[in-house]
Amino acid sequence: MPSARHIDVYTAGCPLCEDAVATVRRLAAPGQTVTVHDLRDAEQADRIASLGIRSVPAVAVDGRLAGCCVDRGVDERAIRAAGVGA
Repeated sequence: MPSARHIDVYTAGCPLCEDAVATVRRLAAPGQTVTVHDLRDAEQADRIASLGIRSVPAVAVDGRLAGCCVDRGVDERAIRAAGVGA
């Protein structure tokens, strides 16, 4: 039996985010709690910063950002390398 876990899904209400929520809910085992946080709510700012969330959707398990969600976000060097600002 899977151990109890608390899973947080951070979204911005877009279709991709809704798909992520559905996937996490489908994968969660009985006894595992899924909470959805809408990042359009300004009160979520501290939580976002403490986890290092740089893009959504993002998933945290037991207060730690899942590996698939780490280091995602806008990368200035990659954008410049693609020719922006050149």
